[in-house]
Amino acid sequence: MDRLTHRCHKRIAIDEIHVGKKHRFITLVLDLESGAVVFVGKGKGADALKPFWKRLTSSRAQVQAVATDMSPAYISAVLENLPDASLVFDRFHIMKLLNEKLTQLRRELFHEAEGPLGRQVLKGTRWLLLKNPESLDHSKGEHLRLKEALQLNQPLAIAYYLKDELRMFWEQETWGDAMEFLEDWCRRAQTSGIRILQQFARTLQGHRSGLLAWYHHPISTGPLEGVNNKVKLLQRRAYGYRDLELFQLRILSLHTTRFEIVG
Repeated sequence: MDRLTHRCHKRIAIDEIHVGKKHRFITLVLDLESGAVVFVGKGKGADALKPFWKRLTSSRAQVQAVATDMSPAYISAVLENLPDASLVFDRFHIMKLLNEKLTQLRRELFHEAEGPLGRQVLKGTRWLLLKNPESLDHSKGEHLRLKEALQLNQPLAIAYYLKDELRMFWEQETWGDAMEFLEDWCRRAQTSGIRILQQFARTLQGHRSGLLAWYHHPISTGPLEGVNNKVKLLQRRAYGYRDLELFQLRILSLHTTRFEIVG
């Protein structure tokens, strides 16, 4: 990719994906305006991005915003190499992290539950807790099972409803409204008495600027999920790529490739 093309990048997304069966990772950079993968790095973390930063510097690119997760490695790399760009923390990674905390809480409560009845109520509720309320299948009685579990476990109910409310952070009218919402949510999480929620609230408070930056640049790494699916399709068609450089070139050409399902 030439210098002129790199100069056009305004908003980009960075994320890593797993490839192969040997715990191999590649790091992708996506131009959010064109939808094109503009860089494929070997491995994950800050080191995988070093060649990309060199290209950006030589092209004199004026990147305005970068979407990424809350990885310390990505944060430090973006701040060092793009100090004038807005760092926007990806909303989907944030909700995924909170879902992981909710799963951890459910597991702890299951082991602490008194008697087989208490454990039976919590058993099999993991996926119900991870679902959004509107996604529950009423025909399977999922809403009733979830309601029963929440009624018998106050800490679980508090965590579940706070998780559901956090989604509204990205639906506020203004930056100021979002700041007030975030402060109120963190305050309630801190006073809940639930250790896992308190830890998560401190994490959000420590990354507040990157959360609120979404109201200036409403971007995310979500589009990279589509790229991830295409990468998996590439792997299946080629039965895995042993030549990593060839694999990188195929990924870089994804936005010009048409995929058709045959059969």
